[in-house]
Amino acid sequence: MSKSVVAIVRYEKSKDSLRKSVELSHGLDHLPDRAKVFIKPNIVFWTKAVAFPKWGVITTSRVVEDMIVILKERGIDDITIGEGTVTMSPKDLATPAHAFETLGYGKLKHKYGIKYMNIFERPFKKVDLGDGVEVRFNTDVLESDFVVDLPVMKAHNQTVVSLGIKNLKGLIDIPSRKKCHNMTPGRDLHFWVSKLADKMPPIFTLIDGIFTNERGPGPDGKLHRTNLLVASADILSADLVGAGILGYQPEQVPHLMHAAEHRSRPWDFSDIEVVGERIEDVKRPHEYDFTYSETDEVILPTPLAKQGIKGVFYHKYDLSMCTYCSGVNGLMISAIRFAWQGKPFDDVEILTGKSMQPTPGKKKTILMGKCIYQAHKDNPDIQEAIPIKGCPPKPEEMLKALHKAGIEADAGLFENIDHLPGFYMGRYQDKPEFDEGFFRVE
Repeated sequence: MSKSVVAIVRYEKSKDSLRKSVELSHGLDHLPDRAKVFIKPNIVFWTKAVAFPKWGVITTSRVVEDMIVILKERGIDDITIGEGTVTMSPKDLATPAHAFETLGYGKLKHKYGIKYMNIFERPFKKVDLGDGVEVRFNTDVLESDFVVDLPVMKAHNQTVVSLGIKNLKGLIDIPSRKKCHNMTPGRDLHFWVSKLADKMPPIFTLIDGIFTNERGPGPDGKLHRTNLLVASADILSADLVGAGILGYQPEQVPHLMHAAEHRSRPWDFSDIEVVGERIEDVKRPHEYDFTYSETDEVILPTPLAKQGIKGVFYHKYDLSMCTYCSGVNGLMISAIRFAWQGKPFDDVEILTGKSMQPTPGKKKTILMGKCIYQAHKDNPDIQEAIPIKGCPPKPEEMLKALHKAGIEADAGLFENIDHLPGFYMGRYQDKPEFDEGFFRVE
């Protein structure tokens, strides 16, 4: 039985390290002559307000440029970079454009003749992935001859890891992304994500682990300088090895288990040949989940519970919370934390996602987001419903809801939501290993 080759390479020098990972993995051996190549980086979040904390959140521009150089060396001239960055407003085209320009993609276009695109400005096509899973993919990637998948090496607070397969979620439209976030047993988010690579053109996956993210996918995770590249012509094999480096066995990552089953693949590494470094020599365990405390007086993230906050029941996110609500979930939690003045809040429950159920007897129930509002707007178990109906929820409506519930949150937090990533970035200020140069193109 032939084995899939996965290369683990320590990142040491621009171009040389990536070239070594390509050669060891034989990842471009089947690249067609004069192929139309689509590069998919990870630009999951962006804000124009501050110098964004890119490390471990966004694919380094260094890896993107080095990959373009290697493709050009192989005679590839038709290269497109495409991404579908989530913004607070689906009509916001300025923020993705700002991301592309800040990351140097305009310079890449000038230097190498490549193209780059916001996929939300391009057409989508419905793709049947089987087993009742239908999503709409960007047509440009579907019509390419070859895909270069450049995810960041992350632990992920819903899918355990976010690597090559998960990165493809950024190529489907927003309604499709929302459909992925469900709690149907056996057909939940993990199941939907597991199928995203099934109808793709041939893929070379190169996981950018120069910086890695613990409790990702966003800047509120713990970011590390790890200096690793993982490469393979087989996306599932790359992800299994990447998960191993992050400290996870295959059976701990449901979407990888589903993907192995779809492909009739073993998940015990028996059909994978790891070359370069050994997993056990580079393993760096990353926690994926935020811990919560649940008592009769409080349900909150553990740091808030340790602060002594009482009288608020903010249930832990589940798989049904989509990216839009995830983007503002941390803001709500931070607002509660800073509003605490030592006096218990008035028995306030906060529900998110699509599937949570209210607790009978709670005095006030905040329904954050359109989905949970629609699910419980007429629920008799709710004494006083405080809806936040938007999709995504608007910061000003979130603030009103907290005030109505008796939580005197600071309006400034909501008026300056775009500055929140800068707060997280402050933890890495003046640390030389967190070098902004990896996200610049000269």
